[in-house]
Amino acid sequence: MILLLDNAVRIPPAAAQDFAAFRRWTKSKDFPQRGEYAFLGGDLWAGISMETLVHNQIKLRIAAVLSLMVVDPLKLGRVFSDRMRLVYEPVHLSCEPDAMFVSHASVDAGRVRWEEGRESLEVIDTPDMVLEVVSSNSVEKDTVVLRDLYAQTGIPEYWLVNPLEGQLSFDILRRSGRRYVATRKSAGWVKSAVFGKSFRLVEESGDDAPQYQLLVR
Repeated sequence: MILLLDNAVRIPPAAAQDFAAFRRWTKSKDFPQRGEYAFLGGDLWAGISMETLVHNQIKLRIAAVLSLMVVDPLKLGRVFSDRMRLVYEPVHLSCEPDAMFVSHASVDAGRVRWEEGRESLEVIDTPDMVLEVVSSNSVEKDTVVLRDLYAQTGIPEYWLVNPLEGQLSFDILRRSGRRYVATRKSAGWVKSAVFGKSFRLVEESGDDAPQYQLLVR
C-alpha cells in the first residue's frame, strides 16, 4: 500500500514507519521535489502547501546576512539554506531547517559530518545553529516538536521567527540544560553567543509586500 497525498505525492509505507527507510527515501530518485517531509521522533510530518512570500523572504534575508556579513568575512564555517537535511539518529530526526550554521570547529571536533563529501544531502549530528520560520501549518511543529528535538540534539541556538497574526517575533533560543530558553532582548536587539554579535529583525513596508532586514552589530 502506498500513502498518497493530494493525488500526487507517494510515500512508501516503510518510510512512514522506519527511520532508516525514511532516510533512504529522501535520497532516492522517487523523493518528491514538492513539499516538506520530516521524520520527527517516531512520526512522519508532511507539508505539501506552497511557501508564502513572507516565509521565503525572511529565511532568505537571514541566511544571506549571516553568510555574507558574519560567517564568510570571519571564516567561521558554512551557512546552509533549506533543501539540506539535518539528521540526528539518536532521536530519529530528519528534517529540512530553513537554515543552519556549521562552524569549522564543530566539523574539526567531529560534532558534525557528511558522509558523501560534496554529494552529501545531509548534515549529520549537531550543527551550531538552526533557523525555523513559522508558517500557518507548522506552528506546533516549529514551536513545540522541533524545539524539543533540537534541544535533544544539543544544538546551541535555535533561531525562531514567527510572522503570523500581524506581529513579527524573532527569538534566539539558547540551550540551557536539556531545553531552550529565550535570550533576553535589549531595545529589540538579541545577542547570539554562537556568532558573538547582536541581531535585530525588522519589518519594513514595501510597494506590494513587507520587506525584512536583519541588522547586525
